[in-house]
Amino acid sequence: MQPLDHPTGVTIIDFGQDGVLDSIYLDYYALLLRYAYTFLRDEVLAEEMIHQVFLKALEKKEPITIHASIKSYLYRAVYNECLNHIKHQKVKNEFEEHTLKTMSQHAETPSGQLQYSELEKQLSKAINDLPEQCRIIFQLSRYEELKYAEIAAQLGLSIKTVETQMSRALKKLRIQLADYLPVIIGVLLTIATFLIHRYEY
Repeated sequence: MQPLDHPTGVTIIDFGQDGVLDSIYLDYYALLLRYAYTFLRDEVLAEEMIHQVFLKALEKKEPITIHASIKSYLYRAVYNECLNHIKHQKVKNEFEEHTLKTMSQHAETPSGQLQYSELEKQLSKAINDLPEQCRIIFQLSRYEELKYAEIAAQLGLSIKTVETQMSRALKKLRIQLADYLPVIIGVLLTIATFLIHRYEY
C-alpha cells in the first residue's frame, strides 16, 4: 500500500503496512546514505543511522503524518540521528577520558588497587553467573552499546523481552555486588559530578 497523499499537502504513512517500508527504503536509501555520509564521513556509520531511522519508524504504532514531502521528512530524521550520534560520541569520549583518569588516580593507592581489582573480579563473575539469555542481552547492551530494538532484532525477541531481561540482569548484579557498593558509589559520584559540570555551559 502506498502512502496516502492529501490535497492539503499532508502525507500519511503507515510503515507497518505490507510493502510500505520496503518501497520507501528502496526509493530513498542511496540518497540518505550520501546525505548521512556528509556528516559522519564513515559509510558503515552512515548505514547504521539510516537503519535506525527506519527501525524507529517501524516501531511507531500509529501512522505518521508528514506536513512536507517524504524526502524532507527522511532527511530531517537522518540529520537528527547523525547529530545525536555525534553529540553522544563527543560526550562519551570526554566521559571515558575523565573516568579513566579518576580511576587511575584512585588506583595509585594500595587500597584503591585492591578495591578495583576485587571489584573487577567480582563483576566479571557476577556477569558470567547470569542466565544465558540475561548475560547475552546485558553484554550486547553494555559492551556492544546496542539499543534494545537492535538487540531484539538480532536475537529474534520482542523489545519488551529485552527490557525484562535487562531489568533482571541489573537486579541480580546489584544483589551480588552489594558488598562493593561503597566503591561503586564513589565512581558514580565522580561520574555525576563530571556530567553536571559538562552541561553547565
